[in-house]
Amino acid sequence: MKKVQTYTIKQIATHTGISEDTIRYYEKISLLPRAERKGNGHRVYGQEDIDMISLLTCLKKTGMSLDEIRPFLGVSSDADPAEYPELVELFKSHRENIMAQIISLQQVVDLIDMKLEKGRYRRDWTTEAKDNISEIISK
Repeated sequence: MKKVQTYTIKQIATHTGISEDTIRYYEKISLLPRAERKGNGHRVYGQEDIDMISLLTCLKKTGMSLDEIRPFLGVSSDADPAEYPELVELFKSHRENIMAQIISLQQVVDLIDMKLEKGRYRRDWTTEAKDNISEIISK
């Protein structure tokens, strides 16, 4: 019988970039399942836990709230997406929002690049540049 690889909370924190306190908090609010424990009470994690924390971290970086993330964490990583059409639609909608943010941020980068190339990054902005930045900020 093959032994399943397990990890300590410290190893999980290092691997995922999430602090040990945050992992404990996510368990406390039932965002993550309660970790298994060794005889001495120390938490033990497996690959599925790493995958779940990685998904949580990814979604959080996109601006999703913990409440919005919660339904996604309740689905097994090997589940058929067709069984969860409402989550697929949420993912699609969220992806569209992220793509719109990327486009908006690219416009900001383009404007900054233009300013740096032309050396006009102080008070000598043209009316056109002011209009562009106003449009970008309003999005």
